[in-house]
Amino acid sequence: MISEELIRTILKEYALPWSGIHGIAHWARVLENSMRLAEFTGAKVEVVQLFAIFHDARRVNEGWDTGHGRRGADFAASLRGSAFDLSAKEFDLLYTACVYHTDGLTDGDITVQTCWDADRLDLGRVGIRPRSHYLCTEVAKDPQILRWADERSQKFFVPEIVHKEWGANIPLGNGKGRKKP
Repeated sequence: MISEELIRTILKEYALPWSGIHGIAHWARVLENSMRLAEFTGAKVEVVQLFAIFHDARRVNEGWDTGHGRRGADFAASLRGSAFDLSAKEFDLLYTACVYHTDGLTDGDITVQTCWDADRLDLGRVGIRPRSHYLCTEVAKDPQILRWADERSQKFFVPEIVHKEWGANIPLGNGKGRKKP
């Protein structure tokens, strides 16, 4: 579903360093988090995969960035039908997940909840430990899942997909402040 071409399209217009705290390694960890959660939640896989790459794709800074979720959702809308395909119902889920992912909501469609949890499980990269009461699904609240995701996040783990499938050449480890390659 997520091709190297789609990643290149997003990165071509990405305003921040690719290896920043909201960049491509974060997207890949969110993707891996969402795929692990979806095994148990039954979330729509295509939606959670696309959420991982679009939810922060239109950030303009690494701090508080009001409206970045809606900008990411609108960007996804502009590429729908040319770079990827989703049904109207699935796209509505993606759009909702992107727009509201920073609002602290926990209720909603299971696919949207899975998206939100996948992102929240990666908060360790900004010094925040995920708390169960901010998570939506029981599987995300599982101590083993929390520990697994938080450890990867704090270490700025770069999943293999970044290099092998997405073709991005970013340094391993803490990429804060690095420039685009």
